[in-house]
Amino acid sequence: MDRKIKYIIAIITLLLSGPTLLYAQFPTEGLSNRYIRVAEMGELTDTLNVWGDVTSSGRYIIPEGTTLPELISYSFGYTGLRGRESDINWAKTQIEVKVSRYKENENKVDVAMFKYKYHEPEPVAMFEFDLKNNDIVTLEVKKRPTFRDYVGVIAPVVSVIATSILLIENLR
Repeated sequence: MDRKIKYIIAIITLLLSGPTLLYAQFPTEGLSNRYIRVAEMGELTDTLNVWGDVTSSGRYIIPEGTTLPELISYSFGYTGLRGRESDINWAKTQIEVKVSRYKENENKVDVAMFKYKYHEPEPVAMFEFDLKNNDIVTLEVKKRPTFRDYVGVIAPVVSVIATSILLIENLR
């Protein structure tokens, strides 16, 4: 399929997936450095980076005054389902949202952290946090290890040791 057709299909898919997402601009090299426009043309905007455990990470062009939960919604929310974690127990899951802001005049980075468990309400400070241009929003979904996770790590090690012992005994 032609590359231009793929981009057109991707744009149409993004247009149909949500009422607030107007269109996305993709560079010709690939999708990793994409800009995602949420704000309407002519509206005052901020441009922010959204990274981590979100469904659609990238550089977002959003209306000024957008709240942190709205920004997370624009990126289609958090995702913790990777690989073998499809049966994730959300009760044992913690969400961490980090907002990094570079202060050029002071030559430092300020960081705001918001941590909460999945079953708890989002912190009020997330709704009141004032996002600024060029902020970096990183979202991480952490889950506490379960008994199954520990067995998944220990069982292969025990298996290798037992197989090695049996192999050595049979070679004698």
